[in-house]
Amino acid sequence: MNNATKILIMSTVIWVSVAIAQADVFGTGENQFTIDFVTISGDASSANGTAICQHAPHEGGYKTFTDPISDYRVGTFEITNDQWNKFRASYGPLEGLPVGAYTNDPYWTDANVPTNMVSWYEAARFVNWLNTSTGHQPAYKFTGTPGHGHWDYVFETWSSTEAANGTNLYRHKDAVYFLPTENEWVKAAYWNGTNLQTWANASPNDLVSSLPDPAKWNYDSSSLDQPWNVDSGVKELNGTYNMMGNVWEWMESPIEDTSYQADSGRGMRGGAYGYDNSCLASSYRGGWAPFGDYAFAGFRVAAVIPEPSGLVFSILASFVILINRR
Repeated sequence: MNNATKILIMSTVIWVSVAIAQADVFGTGENQFTIDFVTISGDASSANGTAICQHAPHEGGYKTFTDPISDYRVGTFEITNDQWNKFRASYGPLEGLPVGAYTNDPYWTDANVPTNMVSWYEAARFVNWLNTSTGHQPAYKFTGTPGHGHWDYVFETWSSTEAANGTNLYRHKDAVYFLPTENEWVKAAYWNGTNLQTWANASPNDLVSSLPDPAKWNYDSSSLDQPWNVDSGVKELNGTYNMMGNVWEWMESPIEDTSYQADSGRGMRGGAYGYDNSCLASSYRGGWAPFGDYAFAGFRVAAVIPEPSGLVFSILASFVILINRR
């Protein structure tokens, strides 16, 4: 193989790597935005049964971890106001039942802070649009008439034949984008390849203290006492930012109800500005009604790992043929 061929192959491998790793793109024109993801992979079944909550019943009671098994992606950052506003501009009026789930705009309005005052139902509508705007199956089932003046649009559950794994009645099995389940969220935040850590810190030198550190995580009674930009702080264990602190994040999973009732309380994790460091730990979980919206709560998106495109396969196949001929 001559040097020119080697350079071409190396360049193509780099191009393919970049193409696969690039952020997912949504919307068009001035309302276009991207979401960055990190891949969460590896067998974490050795951590099955690890306690991830030992708090009061109103916080979900005792809860243990179960490995999601399948590899997946999770958003590097929390969804921002800029992304939320571009979704709203593309989607149109966001109305439905219960009415209270759709009545508030973000309290913290800077473009790159996490969107907030977003109910679980609103977050689910955002995720559905990510799917439908890119030609995929909606993750969450809403029935009724969407659009301005129509308030009969309501969340329902899927049948067991439609549901992810046949048991997660909230998520459709063919959805590409979704809110992370509690197990998916916990693995992304705390799994280090051997066990579940107490904190999501990447380095033993980045320990969470009893006081806020403006350079690392936004929690407790910091001078900010408000969310900061989603790319602030330090990179965490698996490449994410602010899975500890900044804002509480909605999970797909119900906080207690194993039958997945449509109006059951949903889990939230990660703590937030103004909350003490105990809320950042893997052993802490919260939960609120899915129609509630709060200035200290937002969300991040998860997704399946995309199949390599036919173009990538074709290019790699061509190089295999080229190499074999030499």
